[in-house]
Amino acid sequence: MIFALVALVVLALLATVHRYVWRRLVGDTTAPGSTLRTVGTVAAFVLPLLSVGAMTSGRIGAPFWLQQVLAWPGFLWLAALMYLTLALLVGEFVRPVLRRVLARRDAAAADRTTVALSSEAVATTTSGTRPRTEELVPAGPAPSTTSADPIPETTQPAEPEPESSAPDPVTATAPATADAPATDAPATPLARPSRRLFVSRVVGGAAAAAGLATVGYGTANVLSGPTVKRVTVPLAKLPRAAHGFRIAVVSDIHIGPILGRAHTRRIVDTINSTSPDLVAVVGDLVDGSVADLGSAAEPLAGLRARHGSFFVTGNHEYFSGAEQWVNHVRELGLIPLENARVEMGGFDLAGVNDIAGETEGQGPDFGRALGDRDRSRAAVLLAHQPVVIHDAVRHGVDLQLSGHTHGGQLWPGNYLAELANPTVAGLERYGDTQLFVSRGAGAWGPPVRVGAPADITVVELASRRA
Repeated sequence: MIFALVALVVLALLATVHRYVWRRLVGDTTAPGSTLRTVGTVAAFVLPLLSVGAMTSGRIGAPFWLQQVLAWPGFLWLAALMYLTLALLVGEFVRPVLRRVLARRDAAAADRTTVALSSEAVATTTSGTRPRTEELVPAGPAPSTTSADPIPETTQPAEPEPESSAPDPVTATAPATADAPATDAPATPLARPSRRLFVSRVVGGAAAAAGLATVGYGTANVLSGPTVKRVTVPLAKLPRAAHGFRIAVVSDIHIGPILGRAHTRRIVDTINSTSPDLVAVVGDLVDGSVADLGSAAEPLAGLRARHGSFFVTGNHEYFSGAEQWVNHVRELGLIPLENARVEMGGFDLAGVNDIAGETEGQGPDFGRALGDRDRSRAAVLLAHQPVVIHDAVRHGVDLQLSGHTHGGQLWPGNYLAELANPTVAGLERYGDTQLFVSRGAGAWGPPVRVGAPADITVVELASRRA
C-alpha cells in the first residue's frame, strides 16, 4: 500500500514537471499547429515513457537487449529533465527583469522618435517651407488673371486639402493598373514578435542550452572513466613494517545496460596503473543478473595486487542476485568477505555484508567479522554504506572504507545525500575511527556526473611509529 502511494506521488510529480517544461519550452515559444509544437508535444509524451521503461525493465525481467535500448534515452532524459527544470526555474527570475529592460528600451526609443519629429517640425517652420500638403492645388479651372504678371503667392494662397484625402507620398501604394501592376508595390515589413514571446524564446532557449550542455558535460565525465585520487591515512596501531601500504579503493562500478565490459576494462587498467598492494571493491558492482552481465564483469580477473583483491556486497547486489554474484567474483579471482576477516601484514582486514541483505537474512554481522580479534592490531573495515560507521566505532575499527553515496552524483544531489549519510565523500573522523567514502567509479541511472567526478582512490596507510 505504501509503495503504491509513493509510486503515485512520484508519477504525479513527474507529470507536473513535464507539463511545466513543455509549457515553457514548447507552449510559450511556438505557434499552435506548427511543426515545432507538434514535435515538442510528442516528445513530452514519449520521453517520460522511455524513462519509466528504463527504470522498470530490469525489475520486471525484460530481455537484456530491451533494457539496453531503453536505458540510454530513458535515463539521459531524466538527467536532462532535472537540469532543464532547474534552468527554467532560474529563468523565472530573469523573465520579469528582461521584460522590464525591454519595456524601458522601447519607451526610450519612442521618446527619441518623438523628439526627432518635433525637431523636424520646428526646423520646417523656421525655414519658411510649407509642408508638402500645403503646396497641393485642388483640382478645378485655373483662376483668371487681368495681368500677365504673376500673382504673388502670398496674396492667393492655395487652400490645403484635408489630411485624409492626401495619401502619404512615401508609404502610400497606388492602386494596381495596367501601367503599374500590383507586383511593383513595396513589400510589407515582417511583423515583430510580441515582447512576451521574445522573452519566452530567449529564456527558453538559454535554459535548454544550459541544461543540455550540463548533461553533455556530465556524460563525458562518466564515459571518460574515473580519475585517480590519493590520500594518506595515519593509523596509531599500524606497525612500522606496514607503513606505506597502499589500498586501491573502488566502489559503485555499476556494470549494467549502459556501462558494460569496456567500462570494466577502463577501471581495471586504471587500478593496475597504480600498482597497489591490495584492491578493495566495496559494493554496488552490478545492476543486473550474472546471466546478463557476467561477461561484462570478466575483465575483473585482470586485477593485479600483491596481497589480492577483496569484495563486499552493496545494496544493488541484493537487487541482482547477491549469492550468484559472490560466487561469480570468486571465480574471477576476487576474495569475498562475507562478515569475515583476514590478517594482513600489520593489520586486520574485515568486511561485512550490506544492510540491504537483512531482507534475505544476510545482513552485516560485526560480531562475526570483528568480535574475537586482537584489538592491539589495527583494523580496516570494508562496508558499502557509510551509515554503519557507529557499529565500526563500537567494534574498535581504525579505518572504514565505504562508497554508496556517489558523492551525490548529480548536483545538487549532494545536499540530499548529506541528509542520509554521515559522510558523502572524503575522509572524516568519528571518535577513534576514521571513515573514508569514495565517490565511486561508475554511475547509477543516468550515466551522468555533475559536481561529483568518478574516482578510484589509493589510500596509503601511514604508521605513526615510522
